[in-house]
Amino acid sequence: MPPHTPLHGLVCATHTPFHDDGSLNLDPVESQAAHLLKNRVTTAFIGGSTGESASLSLTERLALADRWFSVTSGTTLRIVVHVGANCLQDARALAAQAENLGASAISALAPSYFKPRSTAVLIDTCAAIASAAPDTPFYYYDIPALTGISLSPEEFLAEAPARIPNLAGIKYTNADLMTYQYCLRSGFDVPYGLDEHFLGALAMGAKGAVGSGFNFAAPIYLRLLDTFARGDLESARTEQFRGVQIIRLLASHGYMAAAKATMSFLGVPVGPPRLPNPSLSAESSASLRSSLDSLGFFDWIR
Repeated sequence: MPPHTPLHGLVCATHTPFHDDGSLNLDPVESQAAHLLKNRVTTAFIGGSTGESASLSLTERLALADRWFSVTSGTTLRIVVHVGANCLQDARALAAQAENLGASAISALAPSYFKPRSTAVLIDTCAAIASAAPDTPFYYYDIPALTGISLSPEEFLAEAPARIPNLAGIKYTNADLMTYQYCLRSGFDVPYGLDEHFLGALAMGAKGAVGSGFNFAAPIYLRLLDTFARGDLESARTEQFRGVQIIRLLASHGYMAAAKATMSFLGVPVGPPRLPNPSLSAESSASLRSSLDSLGFFDWIR
């Protein structure tokens, strides 16, 4: 495997754009990429949880990756492709495509319908996916709140290297900061995945994060990184709390729909979510925009 640049700084978990009827709409990807570059985000994580990958067909996911690599060709934006799926053959097809396209890394959730019941089986599963892209860094995507899989990431990092030569680390979307400290000392790259706990993760030693909030609030989190690095913890706490307030507000409207609506407020129309994530009504969208304005959101991201 060639030398790997770790996932440090902000890695944005991007939305998948849809038409109002729920069909895939690849046209906005160009404006999504331009928006990230304008906001100094260096890496996009496509087709993950924020990207509603579980609601996409294999054909749609392949087309989504093609589009992202097409519009970012010649730019500085790095692309990480989430390739996890309940169907292992689908995951392998996505991994192979990502390697052919030149992905900076791939990542995979564990299957979550038929769940791996032990770390050994989880490693077998990840090894089968990673081997389809042997020259691309692989990150296991640990997110127990959504997969229902709570196997030890620390144990995974200790045992997986023998089976996964291209293992780069874990995308750690887990509030357990005690275990996170052990993972950070493993020698692997462990970007953090909960925007609302980012400052705590930085205090533990995190160097990077993968988050949906970086779509619409990257300036806040860049200031958080900067103030933390300068030792200005009071300012860092202020920025973190701004992020928390935004998340709570979006969640009160239904997070996925509200986050995608917020992108439209910023001139990046990614459309509604796909069922089973419900869309916002026109009234709820207007209320959200008013609440964001009252909160100070549009000033915070200038």
